[in-house]
Amino acid sequence: QVQLVESGGGLVQAGGSLRLSCAASRRTFSDYAMGWFRQAPGKEREFVAAINWSGSSTSYADSVKGRCTISRDNGKNTVYLQMNSLNPEDAAVYLCAADRATRPSATVRAIEYDYWGQGTQVTVSS
Repeated sequence: QVQLVESGGGLVQAGGSLRLSCAASRRTFSDYAMGWFRQAPGKEREFVAAINWSGSSTSYADSVKGRCTISRDNGKNTVYLQMNSLNPEDAAVYLCAADRATRPSATVRAIEYDYWGQGTQVTVSS
């Protein structure tokens, strides 16, 4: 079992930046690929970014490519999402997820993630 706790969300003006963090409870954090997803009211959960177990491979949704960077610190059992140039369309609850399957690159499919955090709210004012 892995417990995930997100933090770093909040209210930011359009054009601003936020850095989200997701702390994992499990010592074998490095065994898991990690992903960030987001869900806005009335919308389906959508993929944002993912990183494989070692950090050597990352994937991004087209909507955030060039504005967001996912990274991980296996020594701190934490994955990060740096978000820049935020716009109102980025407002959502951001959730991190852990995938225990061994893959060379992290999956972008939410259904393949095994553990989820509760999420952190990101609000962007125009």
